[in-house]
Amino acid sequence: MSSDNRIIASFSVPPEYSDRRLDQAAAELMPEHSRSRLQGWIKSGALTVNGKACKPRDKVMLGDKLELDAEPEAQVSWQAESISLDIVYEDEHLLVINKPAGLVVHPAAGHADGTLVNALLNHAPEVENLPRAGIVHRLDKDTSGIMVVARSLIAHTSLVDQLQTRTMGREYEAIVVGTLTGGATVDAPIGRHPRERKKMAVVPTGKPAVTHYRLIERFAAHTHVRCKLESGRTHQIRVHMAHVKHPLVGDPQYGGRLRLPKGTTDELRDVLAGFQRQALHARQLTLEHPSTGELMSWEVPLPEDMETLLAALRKHVKDLESNDF
Repeated sequence: MSSDNRIIASFSVPPEYSDRRLDQAAAELMPEHSRSRLQGWIKSGALTVNGKACKPRDKVMLGDKLELDAEPEAQVSWQAESISLDIVYEDEHLLVINKPAGLVVHPAAGHADGTLVNALLNHAPEVENLPRAGIVHRLDKDTSGIMVVARSLIAHTSLVDQLQTRTMGREYEAIVVGTLTGGATVDAPIGRHPRERKKMAVVPTGKPAVTHYRLIERFAAHTHVRCKLESGRTHQIRVHMAHVKHPLVGDPQYGGRLRLPKGTTDELRDVLAGFQRQALHARQLTLEHPSTGELMSWEVPLPEDMETLLAALRKHVKDLESNDF
């Protein structure tokens, strides 16, 4: 718990943690804090045993009293900026937003400001005390859609755990090149591209990655699909769909050159050529509330550019059908 902007906690060591290292017992008793943060508090004397400062490796015994009185330390040094956010849901623990395409999540080289983190620091200043300003998962700059941000340490720990145990549900919609005949699962490891270090690729030495996709709508030479992730690798959907020879429309890294189907009208060609980002949208998010345990789910509609693209693809199908008569 926190009091007057301080983090206050007190525990008696139970039997199952007796004769354990202090940092290990503290991590079990206070899972909302990272091990490195707890070790720092032990070393600084903010976390004591029976009123005395100890070392992280010192053993604790049954009934020992652990007391924490610490001041939250800023975990980030980025600046707050007044940038509007499309907020889907918020409470003291969670902030769920609909991120527009084009918004970078984290400040980095070339994007020192104007990012989602800068906006979060303005809207919810308390996230400065959380690792990575409460960001537990990310969307690429040009991917739109739903994201959850932690506003408390309890939420941060819970959300990271839900991502690692795959209990957080994330579904995306994408428009891919080519006509798919049915849904399938792509189970292929993803790692750094062996030659192009800014890209990811399916490689034998990569980390396990599983993407399930199913059809929503089929067009003359494109398909609208729904994708569900079992893992969260960088560029996962983009890499996996390109791997099965159905890259995302507009994908600048994995899409290859623009491919136009036979009978493409000038109107469709203009829409396809003008779609300058990967046609990918995080549609739905499901998770357990970190405090109440309630199962919660949110869904955000497709952005205007993807709706425009779908309308052009539908019109192309109708034009082809009318030309058959």
